[in-house]
Amino acid sequence: MLYGKVSVFQTLQNTIKTALEISIIIFYFVTVFYSLYDICIAHPHLHCESFTFFKRIDYICKYQSDFNMIKDIMNHNAEAAAGQKEMDALRKYFPQCFHADGEFDIEAFKAALPGGTTITDETSGFNWLGKNYARMLTNMDTTTLIRPDEEHNAKPENKDSQNVYISGDNLDALQHLVKSYSGKVKVIYIDPPYNTGSDGFVYNDKFCFTAEELAKRLDVSRERAERILSMTRRGSASHAAWLTFMLPRLSFARDLLTDDGVIFISIDDNEDVNLNMICNEIFGEENLLGKITVIVKPEGRRYGTFAKCHEYCLVYAKDAELIDTNEINVEGASYRYQDRFGGFNLKGLRNRNVKAFNSTNRPNLRYPFYADVKHSDSNGFCPVTTNYTEGFVMVEATEIGGLKSVWRWGKETAESKREQLIAYKGSDGNYRIFQKERKLSQTAKTVWSNTEFISNKGTSEVAEILGSGIFDFPKPIALIHQILQIGADDNSLIMDFFGGSSTTAHALMKLNVEDGGNRKYILVQLPEPCKPDSEAAKAGYTTIDEVGMERIKRAAKKIKADNPLFAGDLGFKHYTLEEPKEDALLLMEKFDPSKDFFSPLGVEDFGVETVLRTWLVADGYGLTDDAEEVMLGDYKAYWKDDHLYMICPDHDFNESSIAALMDKYNGEPFSPHNIVIFGYSFGFTHREELQKNLRTLKEGNKTLTVNIDVRY
Repeated sequence: MLYGKVSVFQTLQNTIKTALEISIIIFYFVTVFYSLYDICIAHPHLHCESFTFFKRIDYICKYQSDFNMIKDIMNHNAEAAAGQKEMDALRKYFPQCFHADGEFDIEAFKAALPGGTTITDETSGFNWLGKNYARMLTNMDTTTLIRPDEEHNAKPENKDSQNVYISGDNLDALQHLVKSYSGKVKVIYIDPPYNTGSDGFVYNDKFCFTAEELAKRLDVSRERAERILSMTRRGSASHAAWLTFMLPRLSFARDLLTDDGVIFISIDDNEDVNLNMICNEIFGEENLLGKITVIVKPEGRRYGTFAKCHEYCLVYAKDAELIDTNEINVEGASYRYQDRFGGFNLKGLRNRNVKAFNSTNRPNLRYPFYADVKHSDSNGFCPVTTNYTEGFVMVEATEIGGLKSVWRWGKETAESKREQLIAYKGSDGNYRIFQKERKLSQTAKTVWSNTEFISNKGTSEVAEILGSGIFDFPKPIALIHQILQIGADDNSLIMDFFGGSSTTAHALMKLNVEDGGNRKYILVQLPEPCKPDSEAAKAGYTTIDEVGMERIKRAAKKIKADNPLFAGDLGFKHYTLEEPKEDALLLMEKFDPSKDFFSPLGVEDFGVETVLRTWLVADGYGLTDDAEEVMLGDYKAYWKDDHLYMICPDHDFNESSIAALMDKYNGEPFSPHNIVIFGYSFGFTHREELQKNLRTLKEGNKTLTVNIDVRY
């Protein structure tokens, strides 16, 4: 559906306002990961009861758009529909299941599946007012531009940093990030609004539709469309509004996670159940790793029927079968015993789950040990072997409830590691086998009661750095520190798209100092204005993101002062998501790229660095990779791997520039396949001349493939 100029302003005012910003970029749809299980979840009429076939297969759907013109982009967003990604995935991998008119053939789909797979119309789907609207938003493209903070990013501590801070709406940020970071984020931690009524959460939609338009797009009644619009426009804090807000953000979060990635989400009782339900749909209920109860106020909040002491942290994996989380250090733990190798504690070698592991179902794990009781040490510990030795005492796993128990290790493992095993005579006169355990860590439990996790601790930490009252209810450093210990490796990428006071960045830097790791972060925070009477405003901060960035700077300075030898990354790159000027659309409407004159809308309306960074992210290069400047005669272009970007106005671009470009292709290790041109900077004649010379170049080198991509 192509809207006229007047209609656009009337019916899609906010969409267009942000869509203007995309006028200079081409969209490459993000790489998304969908298993057949995911597809069936997204389509209630395709409910799979047998998931054996689906479990291990992830289908990678890569979409490449041809949306060069702003009107085409607007048109794409105007036609986005709920379930579009899922249907595109089906169309890509099951083309035989679609008729010529585009209709999906469910019977053909059933025939394509392996025997034993059952598909039924029955479903226990989780629904609310606005769900399909939220799913539609996951198929709409962001129309914002990425503006680098050039002064900040050029500072010595920041110019080579791999850390990123984004000021902007997190939905727009996620839509950008998924183009470059899909499948690359090991841990996501978020502390979203709890929707308590006092946390300031209000859902305000930036899109503007008429009831008729929305009813048609969602295939619902006009009455229901009106109810959805009422919710999105009035600034609702209902459960439905909160779920509509969260669904697209969590959907993009899943796309960003590595296959063995994990997401931690803080929440309280108000939306706990709803969050659990929506995460079950997005991540799959089989990928719920746990629900952690965090004691945040031991004395309880003394209002209501019960004094609430806790919050929750829901933990979901991208694929639970691939997860190998780390153990955590035990507070106050120490070694009880010492030997020539160091400290150790004792851990029984017998498998204590005798019902699940016994001689009947694990016969290879039941075998005798032989203890050298004549050579016990001062603790009474005796050396052991699995081989019969005359004079040694035989030790077997005990019998419990008529079941013969077994060991945790097989015989070969036990013999190869017998230096780690001892026998010890108990008070009953029987010998038992123990492992020397040389670690002070354990699997994380589902109740976290460490006093370092209480809310007041987070408040005091921020106050120590920024002053009292600057930020309400920040999370304690120790909480995020433990989350990172559990889910991240020492070289992982971490993301927090509800950045808040930047506790995540602070905890990550602290952990890197402690263990020498090289973890990196991406934080996103909406530049929400500080309340005029707030302590933050009195301290000179205008927006919340300013508070978050200042904390990172001061925390980094203190960390460096306390650890002068630490050479790790304590800086960050800063970017802002921006919209163009209000009159940009009119200028674009008037511009005719077939005419040989310059557009009144020039690169100065956006900035070369903004155009370049937005394109680099859209083309998959991310926010920390820079393009190399390339001189073509007197003309400056930018080169990154497979792309050559020509953004600056063409007043320095002439025949010598084209000749210089041809020479690079002919004589240097220089072979970008895509020459990307900012269409408003180049006249028709120069574009045609470049095309002609490239055709000549390709005729002389049949293996060379070069495409010109003019972006507006």
